[in-house]
Amino acid sequence: MQPKYDILQEKEQDPQQVSQQLAQELEKFLSPLLLVLDTILDKRLVRTFLHCCVAILRFRNQKQGLLLSELGSYLPTREGCSSSAPAGTKRISNLLRSVKWSFFSLDRFLLQEADKQVKDLCSQKKDVLCIWDGSVIEKPESNHIEGLCSVPSSKAKRLSRTKKGLVFNLPAKKAVTVTGMHWTALLIGGMQGTVKVAMASWWSTKGEEATTTRKKEEELLRACVRQWGDTLLHIFDRGYASGPWIKLLQTFRIHFVIRWKKSHFFRNEKGEEKKLWQIGQGKKYLDHKEIYDGSTGEKMPCDVWWAPIWHKHYEYQLFLVRVRVRKKVWYLVTNDPIRKKEQAWRIVFAYKRRWQIEVSFRYGKCELGMESPRVWSLENRLKLLGMVTIVYAFLLHLLKPQYQYLLKAVLLLKCHRTGKRCQNIPTPLYRLRWAISRLWDDYHPLLGCLFPPNLHTIQALASIGSWTLSSVNPG
Repeated sequence: MQPKYDILQEKEQDPQQVSQQLAQELEKFLSPLLLVLDTILDKRLVRTFLHCCVAILRFRNQKQGLLLSELGSYLPTREGCSSSAPAGTKRISNLLRSVKWSFFSLDRFLLQEADKQVKDLCSQKKDVLCIWDGSVIEKPESNHIEGLCSVPSSKAKRLSRTKKGLVFNLPAKKAVTVTGMHWTALLIGGMQGTVKVAMASWWSTKGEEATTTRKKEEELLRACVRQWGDTLLHIFDRGYASGPWIKLLQTFRIHFVIRWKKSHFFRNEKGEEKKLWQIGQGKKYLDHKEIYDGSTGEKMPCDVWWAPIWHKHYEYQLFLVRVRVRKKVWYLVTNDPIRKKEQAWRIVFAYKRRWQIEVSFRYGKCELGMESPRVWSLENRLKLLGMVTIVYAFLLHLLKPQYQYLLKAVLLLKCHRTGKRCQNIPTPLYRLRWAISRLWDDYHPLLGCLFPPNLHTIQALASIGSWTLSSVNPG
């Protein structure tokens, strides 16, 4: 007879095996990059790179997450984990200061991983979206760090908002600016599922490497066209709504969707130049649906109306998709032809996926601590931020369907939740990193699949039942 309170499963997951399997997946994911680095760097620096990625995953702190002295205490030594930070800090510093490698090695790796996503979606004959947006990294207390410039503070804007019944603030005449860096990113994904980081660039408007927003965006656009041509559907927000930008898009002959500002002028079917909000004013919406809100999961009513339009900076015909959702109106401008309602809804759902990049920026700042590094040299800081981006790409990689068993095992062991909402969420990124951090703190992973480990690691691997000495690559 089964005991009344026997709720344990017959086959429980062994935490050490799950920890080791997770470490194997990290090494497998990073193997193309590690092999490239191994050709130009000393093997000790390559091991430091891998151990630093593990340290970034383990140490969760928004204010101090990327301090070298903090990450250095998580780097292993010959006897195990470091008891003090200076040795590990020195190893990370040597890695970042090495002139034999640059941030472009990390950039190429991200581009190759995104290319796999593009090929996979193309083989399934699905739409491939390239989501664009920009943000800033704020360093308000820094004055002498290389590569800083003036950036608008999103934190000041958020904190000064009026809260009905609690706080009232007059609208600011000018945005609050602080020292920091500009951040432009591109994500690759489909209409559903997870996304991948294609490109991430941090830049400044001052100093020796000074550039402008338009030059940096044009540089990224050229890289996209060289890699994928006109395969992608590019999604832009209102910051890209301008005549010179769509003229550049016309030059590269790419497909795009831009949420436009309603006060800009276009020509309607009769050739009359009107503001965008005046085109189709008073006309009945052509179709209605209830769509899901990505943040709340609730259904919300949505109406669409479409019509052909023209712009003086664009030679060919454009199409306007006017969307009414939750008492707001989106004005979506695209160069894809729209004749049927299915084509209009495709544009609506494509733009709706743009929220993924906002989530990506928030995760990088709040969870990965991308505003916390205190590295004076711009090149070294870009390397560290690139490593954090690769860690984020690995977390997205674990959300693939083939890793669902591993994902569930990690969450069950160290971050189990009984709530229905937590169990059904498709992308539990915050819980996933929390679980990995706690799992690796209690059961330290042993790394050594790609490069020859030391004697202590070989002896530890031999004592684990799921590993054998034959699994260690001698070089």
